[in-house]
Amino acid sequence: MAKQAGRLAILRSLGCQNNDHPYMTYYTLTGRISPVSLGANTVLPPTRSDHPHMGSIVAKFHHHDPAVPGYVAIPEVRVRMSPQPVAGGGRAGYLGPEFDPLAVNNDPSKPLRMLDLPDDVSDQRFSARQQLLAVLDGRSPHSARAQIYEVQRLAAMRLSQGASRGGLLDLDVEPAALQQRYGADRFGQSLLLARRLVEGGVSFVGVHFNYMSKCDGWDTHKNNFNCLQKELLPMFDRGLSALLNDLADRGLLEETLVVVMGEFGRTPRINAAAGRDHWGSCGSVVLAGGSVRG
Repeated sequence: MAKQAGRLAILRSLGCQNNDHPYMTYYTLTGRISPVSLGANTVLPPTRSDHPHMGSIVAKFHHHDPAVPGYVAIPEVRVRMSPQPVAGGGRAGYLGPEFDPLAVNNDPSKPLRMLDLPDDVSDQRFSARQQLLAVLDGRSPHSARAQIYEVQRLAAMRLSQGASRGGLLDLDVEPAALQQRYGADRFGQSLLLARRLVEGGVSFVGVHFNYMSKCDGWDTHKNNFNCLQKELLPMFDRGLSALLNDLADRGLLEETLVVVMGEFGRTPRINAAAGRDHWGSCGSVVLAGGSVRG
């Protein structure tokens, strides 16, 4: 990343007087205060009254290619080890399900089965189904809702084999050397998939750092220095530098804004467990690409 310094704009003064994971994740990803205030680290399931994730806003107002999703989450936003996504932190909220993300909650470095055809549906059978459906659709009324549904269903059909045979989610078509450059870990392969999605016309990709490390993510309340030195920083350094170089090599960096951020910073003081705690008072955000001046 040191070699990328000329491309980076580092904002060192973001702050909010709150140190709670769910509260600040919601605030960071939606730009709005959570409408529900409960106890510390209370994780609420998403509802349709939530404010939308910024990716959903981009999907609604900026995305123009119906063949691919406007917003893909790799994976959906989660807080620590909670089994449920953060309320409003990762979905479209009141914008409606049309702008929810396509969620890649599996490890993209392994075969993705989320969009594969069922075992009993061959390519030939799938094609025959599409032809029959086209005949039936041609005889049905075309209301506004029916047209929206048709667009979404066609996109789903195009993606149904996207995890194999060279589809949008198939990483096997990427050169082995490039895959290695990103790193074999889940974070690196998620960034490689993000580049592939952007190149394929997806307007917003959120790589949310969940379940990607042996350490407790970046929440280093203990063993901060070993976690950073032995796992987190090498993973970050390798993956993000590969992403920036790859986007630049393909002529995509100037039109792609890369944003790296967490929900808050870490305390300047080291605690008794050799860790750093939550520090909402000040955090840093890194910007690159998208015509940002480094």
